[in-house]
Amino acid sequence: MKELELKYGCNPNQKPSKIYMKNGELPIEVLNGKPGYINFLDAFNGWQLVKELKIATGLPAATSFKHVSPAGAAVGLPLTEVERKIYWVDDMGELSALASAYARARGADRMSSFGDFIALSDVCDVDTANLIKREVSDGVIAPGYEPEALEILKAKKKGNYAVIQIDPEYVPEEIETKDVYGITFEQGRNELVINEELFSNVVTENKEIPESAKIDLAIAMITLKYTQSNSVCYVKGGQAIGIGAGQQSRIHCTRLAGSKADNWFLRQNPKVLNLPFKEKIGRADRDNTIDVYMSDDYMDVLADGTWENFFTEKPEVFTREEKRAWLDQLDNVALGSDAFFPFGDNVERAKRSGVKYIAQPGGSIRDDNVIETCNKYNMAMCFTGIRLFHH
Repeated sequence: MKELELKYGCNPNQKPSKIYMKNGELPIEVLNGKPGYINFLDAFNGWQLVKELKIATGLPAATSFKHVSPAGAAVGLPLTEVERKIYWVDDMGELSALASAYARARGADRMSSFGDFIALSDVCDVDTANLIKREVSDGVIAPGYEPEALEILKAKKKGNYAVIQIDPEYVPEEIETKDVYGITFEQGRNELVINEELFSNVVTENKEIPESAKIDLAIAMITLKYTQSNSVCYVKGGQAIGIGAGQQSRIHCTRLAGSKADNWFLRQNPKVLNLPFKEKIGRADRDNTIDVYMSDDYMDVLADGTWENFFTEKPEVFTREEKRAWLDQLDNVALGSDAFFPFGDNVERAKRSGVKYIAQPGGSIRDDNVIETCNKYNMAMCFTGIRLFHH
């Protein structure tokens, strides 16, 4: 099959629409549903991301994509009991490595992952399919599906769930093109291999970057490679915990990603873990309620006459002081940036979210200020010399 006709493009008024190959056959097969234009954009970007994560770490990988940027990305490390609770999988028993990867990718920023498109590095197994079955999602791309897993996915969304199988041996052409306003752009594909060598130029007084942190930095940089720029990614323990995408200012990007990392950690506080939800409240509504409860707008869910809609008893306020004290325990976080930090304010913000290790291209006229700020907090920062803009 050289082309596949789509219902419409980015918006319903953009017709006709299709994906096609200029040379050869499409490397995908649609096994179920009718993926749309944006679905395929998410699918192909997500597939590249998880394929690279698998190569870099040797572990199964998953990503949760929304609007052509990842909301989460992770490798298949075992989940802690707390993680199982905040990702809503504590009732599912032991999960496979691939299912654990998706639970982590989905769970990093569940608000943004609502209605995601999933990419899996490995053949989708039953554990992963059962996890996907219970989440609000548009579709999945993987190199294959176990027969039972495929049947589980086919039943989702009243039989309309998009399931795409991609040829894992497919290699795209070295030159890529796209049209904007009738004008064709051409460039070489970004084939940069991200590995530990990228983190060898440590420019701070603290030169110690342990192997676990190098893996997290690699996850951050691979994630950034497929995130709309400007972008910053916080990673801890093999998963992205905060991704800031598409911001015009780098400090706003660092703040956005940092606030998501903070929310990920705040969800692990006993006050949040033990919120007395009514049984009828579903996972998505719980996620929304938790997000408001942890914010400065907490009275939107705690006001008399309102809290009764969500809880069996009125929770205590999670005060700003309590949140700050809890966040002060977050540490050993790795941070990657797709372009250089122009000011030390990015490091100051990163510090408040437990960042200890930083990878960024370097090359700012204020590099000395950025390095000095890292030294103030005993952070280790490496200059990769590589920019990772993605548009």
